[in-house]
Amino acid sequence: MPVAEQARAQRSTARGRQFSATMAAIAARLPLGLARIVPPTLLGFAVISTGTFGSDLALLTLLHGQLHWPLPAALTLAYLAASGLGYLLNRALNFRSDAAVGPQAAVYTAAAVVNYLVCILALGTGQAALGVDYRLARVAGACCEIGFMYTALRWVVFRDVQRPDDPGPPAG
Repeated sequence: MPVAEQARAQRSTARGRQFSATMAAIAARLPLGLARIVPPTLLGFAVISTGTFGSDLALLTLLHGQLHWPLPAALTLAYLAASGLGYLLNRALNFRSDAAVGPQAAVYTAAAVVNYLVCILALGTGQAALGVDYRLARVAGACCEIGFMYTALRWVVFRDVQRPDDPGPPAG
Protein backbone atom coordinates (compact mmCIF):
# COMPACT_ATOMS: atom_id res chain seq x y z
CA MET A 1 0.00 0.00 0.00
CA PRO A 2 1.45 3.42 -0.94
CA VAL A 3 2.44 5.66 1.95
CA ALA A 4 -0.24 8.30 1.25
CA GLU A 5 -2.98 5.66 1.08
CA GLN A 6 -1.73 4.03 4.29
CA ALA A 7 -1.73 7.40 6.09
CA ARG A 8 -5.28 8.09 4.88
CA ALA A 9 -6.42 4.66 6.13
CA GLN A 10 -4.82 5.31 9.53
CA ARG A 11 -6.57 8.69 9.82
CA SER A 12 -9.89 7.07 8.89
CA THR A 13 -9.41 4.35 11.50
CA ALA A 14 -8.53 6.96 14.12
CA ARG A 15 -11.67 8.98 13.29
CA GLY A 16 -13.79 5.83 13.61
CA ARG A 17 -12.24 4.99 16.98
CA GLN A 18 -12.79 8.55 18.23
CA PHE A 19 -16.42 8.58 17.06
CA SER A 20 -17.08 5.18 18.68
CA ALA A 21 -15.40 6.23 21.92
CA THR A 22 -17.44 9.44 22.02
CA MET A 23 -20.71 7.59 21.42
CA ALA A 24 -19.81 5.01 24.09
CA ALA A 25 -19.02 7.76 26.59
CA ILE A 26 -22.30 9.56 25.89
CA ALA A 27 -24.34 6.33 25.93
CA ALA A 28 -22.83 5.42 29.32
CA ARG A 29 -24.13 8.71 30.75
CA LEU A 30 -27.70 8.52 29.48
CA PRO A 31 -30.28 9.15 32.23
CA LEU A 32 -33.29 7.15 33.40
CA GLY A 33 -31.65 3.76 32.97
CA LEU A 34 -31.20 4.28 29.24
CA ALA A 35 -27.45 3.69 29.61
CA ARG A 36 -28.20 0.00 30.19
CA ILE A 37 -30.34 -0.45 27.08
CA VAL A 38 -29.07 1.99 24.42
CA PRO A 39 -26.00 0.62 22.64
CA PRO A 40 -23.40 3.13 21.42
CA THR A 41 -24.11 2.10 17.81
CA LEU A 42 -27.75 3.21 18.20
CA LEU A 43 -26.60 6.57 19.49
CA GLY A 44 -24.07 6.82 16.64
CA PHE A 45 -26.77 5.90 14.15
CA ALA A 46 -28.99 8.64 15.60
CA VAL A 47 -26.24 11.25 15.32
CA ILE A 48 -25.35 10.29 11.75
CA SER A 49 -29.00 9.96 10.73
CA THR A 50 -29.81 13.41 12.11
CA GLY A 51 -27.17 14.91 9.85
CA THR A 52 -28.10 12.89 6.78
CA PHE A 53 -31.81 13.55 7.35
CA GLY A 54 -31.04 17.27 7.44
CA SER A 55 -29.31 16.98 4.07
CA ASP A 56 -32.23 14.88 2.75
CA LEU A 57 -34.81 17.46 3.83
CA ALA A 58 -32.75 20.40 2.52
CA LEU A 59 -32.32 18.76 -0.88
CA LEU A 60 -36.01 17.77 -0.95
CA THR A 61 -37.02 21.35 -0.18
CA LEU A 62 -34.72 22.67 -2.89
CA LEU A 63 -35.85 20.19 -5.54
CA HIS A 64 -39.59 20.17 -4.82
CA GLY A 65 -40.20 23.46 -3.04
CA GLN A 66 -37.92 25.72 -5.07
CA LEU A 67 -37.33 23.95 -8.40
CA HIS A 68 -40.84 22.40 -8.48
CA TRP A 69 -39.73 18.89 -9.36
CA PRO A 70 -42.47 16.26 -9.01
CA LEU A 71 -42.56 15.00 -5.43
CA PRO A 72 -41.66 11.35 -6.21
CA ALA A 73 -38.58 12.47 -8.20
CA ALA A 74 -37.49 14.94 -5.51
CA LEU A 75 -38.02 12.36 -2.75
CA THR A 76 -36.01 9.81 -4.72
CA LEU A 77 -32.98 11.97 -5.45
CA ALA A 78 -32.86 13.44 -1.94
CA TYR A 79 -33.15 9.97 -0.42
CA LEU A 80 -30.45 8.51 -2.69
CA ALA A 81 -27.98 11.23 -1.77
CA ALA A 82 -28.67 11.03 1.98
CA SER A 83 -28.76 7.24 1.95
CA GLY A 84 -25.37 6.97 0.26
CA LEU A 85 -23.87 9.42 2.72
CA GLY A 86 -25.44 7.53 5.64
CA TYR A 87 -23.97 4.22 4.45
CA LEU A 88 -20.47 5.67 4.14
CA LEU A 89 -20.57 7.41 7.53
CA ASN A 90 -22.06 4.42 9.35
CA ARG A 91 -19.55 2.05 7.75
CA ALA A 92 -16.52 4.21 8.55
CA LEU A 93 -17.45 5.83 11.86
CA ASN A 94 -20.24 3.99 13.62
CA PHE A 95 -19.91 0.29 12.80
CA ARG A 96 -16.28 0.49 11.57
CA SER A 97 -16.71 -2.41 9.17
CA ASP A 98 -13.80 -3.99 7.30
CA ALA A 99 -15.97 -6.25 5.13
CA ALA A 100 -15.71 -6.09 1.36
CA VAL A 101 -17.59 -3.02 0.15
CA GLY A 102 -19.23 -4.65 -2.91
CA PRO A 103 -21.29 -7.39 -1.23
CA GLN A 104 -22.00 -5.19 1.78
CA ALA A 105 -23.18 -2.32 -0.42
CA ALA A 106 -25.47 -4.76 -2.28
CA VAL A 107 -27.11 -5.84 1.01
CA TYR A 108 -27.38 -2.20 2.09
CA THR A 109 -28.95 -1.30 -1.26
CA ALA A 110 -31.58 -4.03 -0.85
CA ALA A 111 -32.44 -2.75 2.65
CA ALA A 112 -32.49 0.85 1.43
CA VAL A 113 -34.82 -0.05 -1.47
CA VAL A 114 -37.33 -1.70 0.89
CA ASN A 115 -37.04 1.26 3.26
CA TYR A 116 -37.48 3.70 0.39
CA LEU A 117 -40.54 2.01 -1.07
CA VAL A 118 -42.36 1.65 2.26
CA CYS A 119 -41.18 4.42 4.57
CA ILE A 120 -40.26 7.16 2.12
CA LEU A 121 -42.22 6.87 -1.09
CA ALA A 122 -45.45 5.22 0.08
CA LEU A 123 -45.77 7.16 3.34
CA GLY A 124 -44.42 10.42 1.87
CA THR A 125 -46.53 10.60 -1.26
CA GLY A 126 -49.53 8.96 0.41
CA GLN A 127 -49.66 11.50 3.21
CA ALA A 128 -49.00 14.39 0.82
CA ALA A 129 -51.91 13.18 -1.33
CA LEU A 130 -54.07 13.36 1.79
CA GLY A 131 -53.09 17.01 2.26
CA VAL A 132 -50.19 16.70 4.70
CA ASP A 133 -47.33 19.11 3.91
CA TYR A 134 -44.62 17.16 2.07
CA ARG A 135 -41.97 18.10 4.67
CA LEU A 136 -44.13 16.82 7.54
CA ALA A 137 -44.90 13.68 5.54
CA ARG A 138 -41.15 13.17 5.12
CA VAL A 139 -40.63 13.52 8.89
CA ALA A 140 -43.31 10.86 9.49
CA GLY A 141 -41.54 8.60 7.01
CA ALA A 142 -38.28 9.20 8.87
CA CYS A 143 -39.83 7.82 12.06
CA CYS A 144 -40.56 4.56 10.24
CA GLU A 145 -37.11 4.64 8.65
CA ILE A 146 -35.27 4.90 11.98
CA GLY A 147 -36.44 1.57 13.29
CA PHE A 148 -36.11 -0.31 10.04
CA MET A 149 -32.71 1.00 8.96
CA TYR A 150 -31.00 0.67 12.35
CA THR A 151 -32.21 -2.92 12.59
CA ALA A 152 -31.03 -3.65 9.04
CA LEU A 153 -27.63 -2.02 9.60
CA ARG A 154 -26.98 -3.57 13.02
CA TRP A 155 -28.01 -7.17 12.32
CA VAL A 156 -27.80 -7.56 8.54
CA VAL A 157 -25.55 -5.06 6.71
CA PHE A 158 -22.79 -4.75 9.33
CA ARG A 159 -23.19 -8.21 10.88
CA ASP A 160 -19.44 -8.82 10.48
CA VAL A 161 -18.54 -6.22 13.10
CA GLN A 162 -17.54 -7.44 16.56
CA ARG A 163 -18.84 -5.20 19.33
CA PRO A 164 -17.84 -4.99 22.99
CA ASP A 165 -21.47 -5.79 23.94
CA ASP A 166 -21.57 -8.68 21.45
CA PRO A 167 -19.14 -11.52 22.17
CA GLY A 168 -19.58 -13.00 18.68
CA PRO A 169 -19.87 -16.67 17.80
CA PRO A 170 -18.98 -19.25 20.44
CA ALA A 171 -15.45 -20.65 20.31
CA GLY A 172 -15.34 -24.11 19.12
